[in-house]
Amino acid sequence: MKRQRNGEIWDFEQEMPAVAANQTATEVLLGLDGGTTSTVCVCMPLIPFSHSLPPDPLPILARAVAGSSNHNSVGETAARETLEQVMADALSKSASNRSAVRAVCLAVSGVNHPLDQQRILAWLRDIFPSHVRLYVQNDAIAALASGTMGKLYGCVLIAGTGTIAYGFTEEGREARVAGAGPILGDWGRYSLFG
Repeated sequence: MKRQRNGEIWDFEQEMPAVAANQTATEVLLGLDGGTTSTVCVCMPLIPFSHSLPPDPLPILARAVAGSSNHNSVGETAARETLEQVMADALSKSASNRSAVRAVCLAVSGVNHPLDQQRILAWLRDIFPSHVRLYVQNDAIAALASGTMGKLYGCVLIAGTGTIAYGFTEEGREARVAGAGPILGDWGRYSLFG
């Protein structure tokens, strides 16, 4: 775990009270929805899998919001700083730190190619300890999963700053249309409608 250029955003970790030897810190997950307009991070307690349904609604320890994290729109440096800031804010608000994180799931617009995934995974690996599981996908995949109770089968259409249609067959084949962003001419995006 390294301190980044803007390492001062993690200074809150030094000010946190130490966990007693007979206590364990609450293990948490970070879920991020990163877009061209804004980025939202929620910090949730780790809920072990069981045969019963998870609590409804799911417990949210903290929520943080920042600007764009789409590297195609704001550049790599600004996108990385936004992601780091929103994660630090969520952890700080939840009285957690990076050592308590067990997984980070980042769904961000602009992840259009495996190289995009690899780049962002490398950013996250610089921030979190090696035991943390990291997931990076296009935000359309997360939108589809949220609407299908986690099953990647069906299709989703997003009309935001840009547009994208993404779908999966039951066999796991995928198809995608658009998603290139407003600079490359996404037709029908919301800004065209007033």
